[in-house]
Amino acid sequence: MKFFIDTANLEQIKEAQALGILDGVTTNPSLMAKEGITGHDNILKHYKAICDIVDGDVSAEVVSTDFEGMVKEGEALADLHPQIVVKVPMIKEGLKAIAYFTEQGIRTNCTLVFSVGQALLAAKAGATYVSPFIGRLDDISTDGLVLIEDIRTVYDNYEFETQILAASVRHTMHIVECAKIGADVMTGPLNAIEGLLKHPLTDSGLEKFLADYAKGNS
Repeated sequence: MKFFIDTANLEQIKEAQALGILDGVTTNPSLMAKEGITGHDNILKHYKAICDIVDGDVSAEVVSTDFEGMVKEGEALADLHPQIVVKVPMIKEGLKAIAYFTEQGIRTNCTLVFSVGQALLAAKAGATYVSPFIGRLDDISTDGLVLIEDIRTVYDNYEFETQILAASVRHTMHIVECAKIGADVMTGPLNAIEGLLKHPLTDSGLEKFLADYAKGNS
């Protein structure tokens, strides 16, 4: 399973990269704004800065909602850096854009996916990644993990190459459950990833080892 970090914060990306387990980055306009990155040119520069830190794919989102606008933005983003994956919303015009990008050899991430039907359409159009938002489904009392499981079943039935990118991951158990289901990728905050490191028996065991070592060398 690939690990992506969902942020535009360069320091957090560097920290995740230093762990040696980071495979890519996802961003969106909200995450950019959170870091104070505004204006078209500044956003493009920030994408380049992210690509300079990581070795893997970096999802960069279009903001147009019409086909022509998405194509223009997406082509410019793809030209920005070889690691860029064009992030396109799951709407009618977005589906058309994904099909176009597929024909042009431009990789895509179909975002804001909340149903199996949407994921099926994205795969048919040739999306590189499909991003079901499991946390946002949980927020409305719907089990987001069930959606991942159902998409996995459909994709396996027809051997779609589109990768399931579990998005809107909120906590460590989301990551563990997505791995058990068979999601190809997860994207979430740094604290959820670092949560996988933690176990009280690891802490107590290390404390005992160090104490015993200190006794033997005092």
